[in-house]
Amino acid sequence: MTAIITGDIINSKDHKTSKWLPLLKQALSRYGTEPLAWEIYRGDSFQLETSPEQALEAALYIKAHLKQIRHLDVRVAIGLGEKDYVAEKITESNGTAFVRSGECFDGLKKQTLAINSDNEAFDTTMNLILQLATLTMDNWLPATAKIVCTAMENPEANQKEIATLLDKSQSTISEALIRAGFDEVQKMIHFYRTQLAQL
Repeated sequence: MTAIITGDIINSKDHKTSKWLPLLKQALSRYGTEPLAWEIYRGDSFQLETSPEQALEAALYIKAHLKQIRHLDVRVAIGLGEKDYVAEKITESNGTAFVRSGECFDGLKKQTLAINSDNEAFDTTMNLILQLATLTMDNWLPATAKIVCTAMENPEANQKEIATLLDKSQSTISEALIRAGFDEVQKMIHFYRTQLAQL
């Protein structure tokens, strides 16, 4: 099983490409190399392949990365399934994971994050949780998003170490992570992985 993430940038036309494109590339590069694991196409759309275990974390990391620019956000659909056809470019590969990711993406209306597997119960539960989580995550401000990013990049680091990395006070880091619902986000990723293991 593999995970295919299909996404696009919300409000990309209101911002210079030179501002957000390096951020997007940086976030995608964390999970593999271009064009085998990820590709940007149609200007502001992208596709990324990760392991199913990493998929939700990757989606949230991309979101946090891009929300460092005010009024910018990302719409992301995660498709879980098989990869039957392997091409040199991820956008030319195929399989149920790609189909589910595309269908899930086409179904995103007001929601900015959703998942589609072949297990309806899993999808229903996860999508309800994601809908609630995005109520907070969609409102991350750039400073908060940057702190979330740094925390995700340094999972072993404590708040004091994150504060040092960002040259901020520990109380600033602590308040930002609480505002971001970071503990809850971590719990959600853990829950996703435990549910995934039972599929």
